Amino acid sequence: MNVRYKGLCPFLCIILFCFSGAVVIGADEPVHIVQKGDTIYSIARSYKIDIEALMKVNGITDPQKLQIGQQLTLPRSAGGGFIEYQAVKGDTLYSIARRYTVTLQSLRTANDLSAAYILKVGDVLRIPLADGGEDKPLSGGTILTSTASSTPPRTATSTASDASVRWPVAAKEVTYMTGKLYGVVLVGEKSEAVRSLIQGTVVSAGPYRGFGRVVIVQVTGGYLYVYGGCERLSVKEGDKVASGTELGRLGVDAVSKKPQLFFLVYQSSTPIDPAKAPRA
Repeated sequence: MNVRYKGLCPFLCIILFCFSGAVVIGADEPVHIVQKGDTIYSIARSYKIDIEALMKVNGITDPQKLQIGQQLTLPRSAGGGFIEYQAVKGDTLYSIARRYTVTLQSLRTANDLSAAYILKVGDVLRIPLADGGEDKPLSGGTILTSTASSTPPRTATSTASDASVRWPVAAKEVTYMTGKLYGVVLVGEKSEAVRSLIQGTVVSAGPYRGFGRVVIVQVTGGYLYVYGGCERLSVKEGDKVASGTELGRLGVDAVSKKPQLFFLVYQSSTPIDPAKAPRA
C-alpha cells in the first residue's frame, strides 16, 4: 500500500512521524500514489472505501484512465480505510494503538493478530483511519492533534526560572505547557537570537499556524528539538548546526502579545522535559 499525505505542515509531519517508523507521514488528507497494476477497484478494496466515493472526491469519470504516479485523495468519511506503520524498536501493539487512538482489539483485528502475538521490529501494521471524516491524533504522546487550520491548545503552568539551565533564548519567564502540548514557553526579547542548544541537522524550517516560524533540529540519539515562535529564520532545511548557532530571531506571539519561544524536545516520538534535554 502506497499511501501518503498532502497539505503537509512541516512542523506536524516531522514532529509526529520522523522517528515513528511510519510508512505514511501525517497531515490533512491521505492520498494514494497509483502504482503499476492499480485499478480503482483494487485501491478502494485495499483501503476498504467506497468506489463511488473514491471516484467522486478525485473527479474521476473514467476509471480506466488511471496513470502511474497519479495521486488519489482517500475519502476519510467513506468507511475508514487504513494507513501502514512499520514497527521500530520499543514499539508494542498497545503503544501503537494508543499513539493512533485506536483500540487494541481493532488493531489486532485489522492485522489478523491473536492476543498472544508479540510485535517484532520491522512488522508492517495496518492502522485503521478515523471514521466520520475526523483526523486521529497522530503521534507518540499525541503532541499536536489539530489540523493546520487551527492552533493547538496551550494549557500552561508557570514555574520559577532556574538560572543554571541554558535555554535557546535568555528566558525571563519559563512556563510549562501541559495537556496536548508538552514543552516550555520562554519569554525573551523581541528579535533576540534563538540559538541551538546542541549540534544536529535542520530537518524542517518554516511557518506553522499559531507558532510563527519553526525550526526542528534532528540530534543524535533519536532526539528532535523544536524551536517555535521565530519572526524570521536564519537556517534552512538540511543545514548542519552547532551548539550556539543562530536559528532565527524571536517574534511576538499573537495570543500572548509577548516575545516568546515554544521549545519542545522529543526522544523517539516521546516528549521529554526540555530542561533535562541534552545540551552540548
